[in-house]
Amino acid sequence: MATPSDTYFCVNEQKSASGDCRLAKNDYLWTMQDTIQWGFIGCGQVTEKKSGPAFAKVANSRIVAVMSRNRERAQSYAERHGIGAYYGDAQELIDDPNVNTVYIATPPSSHATYAIMSLKAGKPCYVEKPLAASYDECQRINRISKQTGVPCFVAYYRRDLEYFKKVKQLVRSGAVGKVLTVLIRFAVPPRDLDYDRDNLPWRVQKDIAGGGYFYDLAPHQIDLLQDLFGPIVKAEGYTANHAGLYQAEDTVSASFQFIDGLSGAGSWCFVAHESAKTDRIEIVGEKGLISFSVFTYEPIALHTAEGRQEFKVPNPEHVQMPMIENVVAQLRHEGVCSSDCVSATSVNWVMDKILGKI
Repeated sequence: MATPSDTYFCVNEQKSASGDCRLAKNDYLWTMQDTIQWGFIGCGQVTEKKSGPAFAKVANSRIVAVMSRNRERAQSYAERHGIGAYYGDAQELIDDPNVNTVYIATPPSSHATYAIMSLKAGKPCYVEKPLAASYDECQRINRISKQTGVPCFVAYYRRDLEYFKKVKQLVRSGAVGKVLTVLIRFAVPPRDLDYDRDNLPWRVQKDIAGGGYFYDLAPHQIDLLQDLFGPIVKAEGYTANHAGLYQAEDTVSASFQFIDGLSGAGSWCFVAHESAKTDRIEIVGEKGLISFSVFTYEPIALHTAEGRQEFKVPNPEHVQMPMIENVVAQLRHEGVCSSDCVSATSVNWVMDKILGKI
């Protein structure tokens, strides 16, 4: 049976010692630009604070164009943010000679199309997570990135936040000794929009999102764990739709195993009672426990024989800014962004295995 490590594409055809297949800054072929001039495909809510302003605040980076299928929305966004050009067609934005790098902030069903358009035009791209709506589409992006020598990055920005770097530091320092297992627990009540059958959010429409809320939220959790422990090479899951609010799964249970044999499990419920709300990952070790959240950023807790210790780590104003800084640094040949299309593909493989899509 193929694993993500078997099917990754590396420009230099080599893997790291962990078995993962990440690309070094010199593995790609592209012309360095003095200033990274971004064109946005999509200008929805995620671009308003999480990401958008950071592209203008990072040194040697600026936003020069924006596109939305609703041209009036693109115009409004451009005028509010002082962006010089706006379009109602993605190809027009990609063809804009002032755009040398593309940010794709659309629902997952269009990620592969826009990423491949950008790569074939010789323009690197930065794609919102997950990389695509399926593992197969991720492989298509990888092939084109390899063929063109143009890099594609993915917005698994939590890797570069100090909060999660602290978790990694605790694990690497042996704070809980040898890690024995990893547990994900996530439960939230339905959102008000989930009850509107005539206007359901795109995140629960499989043909747009790739799945339900699991496909939207679990990628960050899975990516963080793979960043900590290496690629997951075995995964299986069980799904259910208990509330019947939409066709996608609303409850998921899974087990998985990392390349070094470490095992883990997860449970996700998106129709839970308010009293059951939880956002928690537990790393269980020989000498204790590390617990942290992925979305609420509750204080990191270290439990050992010495007692309980908390670590409060604040986030930057724009949470994607540290990763965007690294993307810009790599495109200027001044650094490396670890979150490329190759490492991101494994996340889709794991999710598709859990959901029974492959």
